[in-house]
Amino acid sequence: MDNRDAVSAFLRSRREKITPEQAGLPAYGPRRVPGLRRGEVAALAGVSVEYYTRLERGSLRGVSDGVLDALARALRLDDTERAYLHDLARAAGPAPGTRTRRRAARPTVRPSVLRIVAGMPGLPAYVMNGRLDTLAANDLGRALYAPMYADPACQGNVARFAFLSPGATRFYQDWEVMARFAVGALRVEAARDPHDRELSDLIGELSTRSDPFRVMWGSHDVHVFRQSTKRLVHPVVGSLELDQETMALPDGSGLSVVVYSAPAGTPAEDALTLLASWDATPAHGRDADASGNPPPGRH
Repeated sequence: MDNRDAVSAFLRSRREKITPEQAGLPAYGPRRVPGLRRGEVAALAGVSVEYYTRLERGSLRGVSDGVLDALARALRLDDTERAYLHDLARAAGPAPGTRTRRRAARPTVRPSVLRIVAGMPGLPAYVMNGRLDTLAANDLGRALYAPMYADPACQGNVARFAFLSPGATRFYQDWEVMARFAVGALRVEAARDPHDRELSDLIGELSTRSDPFRVMWGSHDVHVFRQSTKRLVHPVVGSLELDQETMALPDGSGLSVVVYSAPAGTPAEDALTLLASWDATPAHGRDADASGNPPPGRH
């Protein structure tokens, strides 16, 4: 898989976001394009204009870590963007056409990880891979994301839910922020493992079926889920403001454990308690509620 287009678009998009003033450079006369010129980036990175031009045309094959780091400093990349640039360079290593797409083996969620997730009954928790598939969840995690699990078209994938399910914009109060984070996370995974056929199929599906995804994908922004605040509107318990922590497993599997919590004494804590009680009711009494219609009297 040739990633030169992704490299070119990423470097150009980062260059166009930086003004000469931000880079500590004098700005002389009008500019036909936003951001820095190629020559200015080259000077800041300590390379020739010809060499930087080759890089921005997508050729990262064989570029040293030192040059990549200098480029990251010149373009004022954050830690996630810097790691993404290095992943793009690693993926460009073999000559184009020497590797083909492969169907990635699904990492096995270790029994010990499953026990940890199940052992937090008061906190929604699930295990997620880089494609944003939820591979396992505890009971409260499934209850919190009931609208996603109730839609078989989502296949337990957070990105499919965000972009293809009509209920997602009601579920996420900050839908656009969440959607951009999801797109950025898929971009990171695409650079880390560009030969994953399931990932490229997912990106192709979302690009074909969702105009917002296609526009956001074109921005070339990247994101890694760590900690954040999620504002959700659950169809049963109403509004919740939850802290999300995402903890990558240290085994190289690419899996993460995602846990939601609420500060003690807050309405969100009460809502989680109510949600756990709802989840404990017989399944036939919950199915209609999970479809996205709140029970009578609850808003």
